[in-house]
Amino acid sequence: MHILVTGAAGFIGSALSQRFLSAGHSVVGLDNMNDYYSVQLKKDRIAPLIENPNFRHADFDMADRKSMREMFAEEQFTHVVNLAGQAGVRYSIENPDSYVDANLVGFGNILEGCRHNGVKHLVYASSSSVYGLNTNMPFDTHKAVNHPVSLYAASKKANELMAHTYSHLYGLPTTGLRFFTVYGPWGRPDMALFLFTKAILEGKPINVFNHGKMKRDFTYIDDIVEGVVRVTNKTPEPNPEWDSNNPDPASSTAPYRVYNIGNNNCVELGRFIEVLEEKIGKKAIKNMMEMQPGDVEATYANVDDLMNDVGFRPDTPIEKGVGAFVDWYREYYKV
Repeated sequence: MHILVTGAAGFIGSALSQRFLSAGHSVVGLDNMNDYYSVQLKKDRIAPLIENPNFRHADFDMADRKSMREMFAEEQFTHVVNLAGQAGVRYSIENPDSYVDANLVGFGNILEGCRHNGVKHLVYASSSSVYGLNTNMPFDTHKAVNHPVSLYAASKKANELMAHTYSHLYGLPTTGLRFFTVYGPWGRPDMALFLFTKAILEGKPINVFNHGKMKRDFTYIDDIVEGVVRVTNKTPEPNPEWDSNNPDPASSTAPYRVYNIGNNNCVELGRFIEVLEEKIGKKAIKNMMEMQPGDVEATYANVDDLMNDVGFRPDTPIEKGVGAFVDWYREYYKV
């Protein structure tokens, strides 16, 4: 396969690109290396990839229509995995323009590139945040998600709708993956695990939202990568049983699918912090706070479809995953 991975210097993108390269595929990694968080961390993630002769780094913004059109025409990708885009629920409240540019305009350019250049399968990152006000657990891709509570979530839901349109109109096979709270070594500095680890080691307080009663389906990076690889290798097909009188949001008469990738295990934030304290060997100073705008109280993934279709179910316990992150953090930052 000749694969475009967008967001290749990102947390998931760098790990996935390494996995594809190890399997013998060639990868073009698109990443504009923006400064939403540490550019040095991104450079360090992508450095081992650049050393591989089967990898090329494309350094521009995917909202740049001309550059995107030229790259797709030149490279003739067989597969595309879109992991780029502006991340973060809370940041979308402060800076909505970046979400429109990256997650909507940029994704539109991805779809057009795939459409005009014979891409066999587009896989793209959606998010558990699309479930919004839904409270029926575990979250199921076969249920409607029409009430997002952040622009970030709305942009990810829009990606699913845009992808379906291209699957329907042009027969482009697309698969959306709703990721659930991804964590692990090389993780994002704006995520709770990174922020908590840094603060505890420095003896500073951590902000614990909803008084630690938040629940998350924490999913380890290796499980996410395994799920993405398996899904990329499985091109979606039309669902012959799809009923327009009772439409299934997760499939279609077009080659379109949506999956959850989560650990299928809802963990309370307070317990997550306890495990982190154990791995660091130091107690956290907790600043208990109310729920933040745009946040949801709980996430919990039904992954039966993923298991049935590609034979994989994430299962890394937080004790193992958090420990691996703390070990990486200490080594990387020489703490």
